[in-house]
Amino acid sequence: MNVPNRLVGCLMSLLLLLALLSQPAGAAAPSSKAETLAAIDEYVTKQMKRNRINGVALAITSGDEVFYTQGYGTTTKGKAITGKTPFPIASLSKSMTALAVLQLAEQGRLDLDAPYLSYFPARTPIDPRVRQITVRHLLNQTSGLTDRVNPDMTRPVPIRSLQDLPASLEQITLASDPGAAYSYHNPNYQYLALLVEQLSGQRFSDYLQAHLFAPLGMSDTFAVSTTQQINDYPAVPRGHYLLLGNAVESAEPDWFVDGPAGVIATAEDMAIWMQAQQNGQLLAPGLMAQYHAPGPDGRYGMGWMVRKEESGKRTLSHSGILWTYKSEEQIDLDRQVGITVLFDTGLNAFVDTSSLVRGVEQIMQGGPAAGSLITNRNAETVMLLLIIGTVWWHKKRRRSWLLPALGVAVPVLLLLLLFLAPLLTIVGGGRVVPWQGIWMMMPSLIIWLAVIALANALQFVRKVVLKHGGRMEQVI
Repeated sequence: MNVPNRLVGCLMSLLLLLALLSQPAGAAAPSSKAETLAAIDEYVTKQMKRNRINGVALAITSGDEVFYTQGYGTTTKGKAITGKTPFPIASLSKSMTALAVLQLAEQGRLDLDAPYLSYFPARTPIDPRVRQITVRHLLNQTSGLTDRVNPDMTRPVPIRSLQDLPASLEQITLASDPGAAYSYHNPNYQYLALLVEQLSGQRFSDYLQAHLFAPLGMSDTFAVSTTQQINDYPAVPRGHYLLLGNAVESAEPDWFVDGPAGVIATAEDMAIWMQAQQNGQLLAPGLMAQYHAPGPDGRYGMGWMVRKEESGKRTLSHSGILWTYKSEEQIDLDRQVGITVLFDTGLNAFVDTSSLVRGVEQIMQGGPAAGSLITNRNAETVMLLLIIGTVWWHKKRRRSWLLPALGVAVPVLLLLLLFLAPLLTIVGGGRVVPWQGIWMMMPSLIIWLAVIALANALQFVRKVVLKHGGRMEQVI
């Protein structure tokens, strides 16, 4: 084994060691509610520290009881986060948009299997298949619309209002026939929000307030249209992204979120929302069953990921992603246990936020919580060592070591950087992510790739200069 391979091997061994050391030690199963709550507090606090997350709000329901709501950490202004601190819940909003649509269906004001454009008859799409998209297709994310044919976060001219949407359907060529394939696509739920406005005669946010939040008693919950409104709302703690293991306060990038991701709620209100999924007060039984059923093409139902086992057991879940906020929700309909976690830190390649929900669930079931193998703290430590090691090795050895073919190294790494966005689109099931979001999601990896490319480029230039310098000496 040569020295570079030894270095990489040592760094990977260090990562594994740090991961193993970061696992929580086994503990006796809690035997009372007080012990359960203490175990949850200890677990959440440790996971926040291991993942460099500043603030978290947690809601747990059990049967008819709001079992626990709690805030952890502080805002950047030093204010303690509580169960009443408002957080953007991102894509957890989709289940609320779906419920608004189903309410109108229950009132006979729309047909789930009617073509969507039958409610907007003046529209004339260039792709005739657009007329075949039904309301149900939009709910199930099987409309044939994708980020590639109908940009979401990467529109050249951003949408500022739901009223901007109908014209966009006229110019789209679908990626697949309606109902033929599943593709997670935020604008599906923007079109649904517009439909609610069209049929109710109310602004979408006003409809949610009057027909969902107020009746359920979610007094601190409201909806916004853009992330700029989140940034401007002083009660919402400022979000973060993680840079080399440090939480960096940042405004949320500008993005239109009305319908798929625009709700702001507290942990206490999310507890009410989870209980409403279990007590049957939202819809008539037939529609409620459809609301909580998996979709025809995969697990995505109507604003929920639905896992249905052979025994008939159903679990509803969804994650919410903004670049400076994150959320996770899971509801076991049979055990009647719901867990929602809201974070003031956004999507990061080295943070498994869903593992925190699993850990809380394990404690609720009476056992110890298992932490995630990889945490931001140990992963970013290794990334920092890789960056330092790359710079040191280049300075010490003055030769390329990460890729043996110097002439290939720079182009390959530059291509990897340039095509990171489309590669993530493939990995992410068709989602098209802007560069600003990619940076916030994995800044340390991008820095490392840039350092490698720069080190190899400098070595290439040095080699060329020395080669041509030698020739000049021979001529002289």
